[in-house]
Amino acid sequence: MVPTNYTPSHAAIGVQEKILQQIHLKTKSIAVYQRDINPLRQALTQVAEQSFECRASGTVEEITDSFNTYFADKLPNQEALSADVLKLLGLFKQITRTSSFRVLLATIHTNMCRKFHTDINDLRLLCTYVGPGTLWLPQEAVDPKASRAASNQEIVLDESLIQKVNTGDVVILKGALYPDANPILHRSPTIEGKGEKRLLLRIDTNESFCL
Repeated sequence: MVPTNYTPSHAAIGVQEKILQQIHLKTKSIAVYQRDINPLRQALTQVAEQSFECRASGTVEEITDSFNTYFADKLPNQEALSADVLKLLGLFKQITRTSSFRVLLATIHTNMCRKFHTDINDLRLLCTYVGPGTLWLPQEAVDPKASRAASNQEIVLDESLIQKVNTGDVVILKGALYPDANPILHRSPTIEGKGEKRLLLRIDTNESFCL
């Protein structure tokens, strides 16, 4: 049974975007900005009816141009969503202090990463605009004797401690290439066979190879 107001020690969770800056603390592996996305509800309801994939890479300026062109062509009248994506990109730039990024905004119909894993990168931002959010493991829920190639059942000591990012919240994850990192174990939610889909934003730095 998960305790009331349970917050794992290696997680920074708060209702102001500045909480994301704590991802740089050595003691933190994940930072979650819990936010209200009600102002985007109307736009998301319309966008959720479509299936699309928008990718862009480069500087903030280059990505902005790519997204503006894509939205004007494929998703007209969705300025609110486009503005939110670009705002989060700007926020991620401030936090990572880097200048080149890879961005994906896409409708997801599969389970993607079914297994708890760590990313081979430094930092990654995720926001699930529609559908269930990312699942992640507190340190106390992980069997330290299990290899990273083990099954979920072998890795997870206590399934009741598995955490889930809320829809609309912004999460930054530490990967294996972050200096002196204790990378976070996470996976995609199970949606196949449930008639569910997700609208997912993923932003990575271009300064590390990402799987």
